[in-house]
Amino acid sequence: MKARQCKHNSRNMKRSGDSEGEKRRKRRRLLQELGDQKIPFLGPSDRGYQQLWDSSYTGLALRRSCSLPTELHGRVQAALLTLRRKGCLLRDLVRVRDRDVFTAVSRALLGEPGHTYRYLDTRLFAIPWHSEDSEVKGQNCCDPDLRAACKSLWELNTFFCSDVSQLKEGDRLTQCAKAGEVEAKQSEEGDTESKHSEDSKNSEGGDSGSRQSEEGDTESKHSEEWDIESKHSEEGCSGSKQEGEWETDSKHSSEEGETSQVKPIEAVATAVKELSEGKCPALAPKGVSGTQTGPVGLKAQEKTVAQLKHSLSEYHVEEKEEQASGQGCSQPSLQQGCTRSVKFNVTLLNYMDPTAMSQLKEEPYYGMGKMAVGWHHDENLISHSPVAVYSYSCHDDKGESGEGGSGEKACWRIGLKVAWDIHTPGLMLPLDSGDCYYMRDDLNSTHQHCVLAGETARFSSTHRVAECSSGTLTYIQSRCQEALSNLHTDPETGSHSLLALRPTTLQHCEEIHNEVEFEWLRQYWFQGQRYARFCSWWTRPMEQLEKDWRLMETMTMLLLATVEEEDGAEEGRREMAETLLAALTDRHQQRQTWRDRCHSSLAQTLPPEEAPVDRPFWGVDDPSMPLPFDLADIINRVESLLWR
Repeated sequence: MKARQCKHNSRNMKRSGDSEGEKRRKRRRLLQELGDQKIPFLGPSDRGYQQLWDSSYTGLALRRSCSLPTELHGRVQAALLTLRRKGCLLRDLVRVRDRDVFTAVSRALLGEPGHTYRYLDTRLFAIPWHSEDSEVKGQNCCDPDLRAACKSLWELNTFFCSDVSQLKEGDRLTQCAKAGEVEAKQSEEGDTESKHSEDSKNSEGGDSGSRQSEEGDTESKHSEEWDIESKHSEEGCSGSKQEGEWETDSKHSSEEGETSQVKPIEAVATAVKELSEGKCPALAPKGVSGTQTGPVGLKAQEKTVAQLKHSLSEYHVEEKEEQASGQGCSQPSLQQGCTRSVKFNVTLLNYMDPTAMSQLKEEPYYGMGKMAVGWHHDENLISHSPVAVYSYSCHDDKGESGEGGSGEKACWRIGLKVAWDIHTPGLMLPLDSGDCYYMRDDLNSTHQHCVLAGETARFSSTHRVAECSSGTLTYIQSRCQEALSNLHTDPETGSHSLLALRPTTLQHCEEIHNEVEFEWLRQYWFQGQRYARFCSWWTRPMEQLEKDWRLMETMTMLLLATVEEEDGAEEGRREMAETLLAALTDRHQQRQTWRDRCHSSLAQTLPPEEAPVDRPFWGVDDPSMPLPFDLADIINRVESLLWR
């Protein structure tokens, strides 16, 4: 990349910022149009709930606590309490709109050895499962209690892998006494209208809570910080008031689209009333509706949403992926079956206590109640892979069960909706302590979900098939070898030289150099090293990675010396200088960003054992290495060569 191309990119970034501002203004106008109207939703006590589930949420499956082995419950719940007692569940300092914010949820990542999970510019480094006897394999990196806890969660992971693989299309796994009681109660109660905002105000008591994100992310007092679902990704957040939450939901581009989404809401409410009265053929039990295509106008409404989504495509950065996955449809794709083998490679553990939080935000669209996690898609996952979640509610660290209380408001719940669709009613799923739910097929890509807070503390273990093509230790070690293969070390003198000076080879090496520093080393020293006091598995691999990085720094200095040689061919030196300038400019900007993050006011509030460290750097723990060179000065030197 040439110097003038860097300036061109700077102008593009400014235009991009202007575009984001315009989109936010459009979304504000849309919220004004929406006003106080609420989209209907159904819960278990509403007639037509199961029909809605079968029709529009077929990828969702629930396994009641009573259907899991009692011994497994005991081991998993003890493991979660052990991790919290040892202090392994920590809040993350993540990046949202160029600002650092704390997650309100405490978390840790467990998984396959050497795996990581990345969200909101933050890489989590997995504590290994310890699925085998660690002492036998020479990996005694944790104390016995922690090792046993990790192994228990691996057993849960193994159960989920087997259970999800055996599910058949249409299975909801609600065949438990509680499900039967709900159906019986529905038939006795007769006609029931769907819940609206007034219901939710009465059903969610207390002002305990916080803007937080469990499977999702972080909190912020600024609503604009929560426009992250499609830009920054990762799993939804409970932001400030309605604007931020709508921004997390979707991006809109035209005033025509803005008004078209608001007007049909009253018609939807009527359709939901008909559904609860058993008058909606499309959502009737299978075998009853025959060849009926649905209630009058529903198909046309769905078509309107599809047209709206198409017209808004240029404003949604994930549009291409959504088109491939069918997002925007009320019916999940049935192409992906659940009979294939599933292997969850990580679980993201979360803990939150609503009573310790200052504020919980109301769910803005349906009136479902207080949110712990805003509307989101789980992401950074293999396409169409399932997600399995174990939910454990407890009053305190001793593990007293959180069951009981005054009905639905006491328990945690999951809210679901079809993405880009205000015509299909939302679904609310209560969770007792020990319940599990699965999101299968393309449910995660075509739908969104939120977490609605209960009255007690809650753990969740969210098992995922993370997309790790560039997120494993094995991967980054192989990348280091690629770069270092261009470095020759004299066996006698120890001096270094570059083997090839082709611009493509040099560019490839410098890209790996930046990847190692900013995607791994700086990520680890910013937050990943906090877990070393619990588990030392990552310590030696990261030490070796830093040694490789130092050799890449040497390669950069060798390239600079070659560029500044007066004897070299002018054209060849220019190409090498352009390659070096692009890499150094990027490196300089990223280093400054990381330095700012390490010394930010938020980072300074962390205790010493959790505080970010401004590493890697030279000349401290290894005096034989030279001090860091001034990148700004070197960039000026290279630019001067190009301007001659």
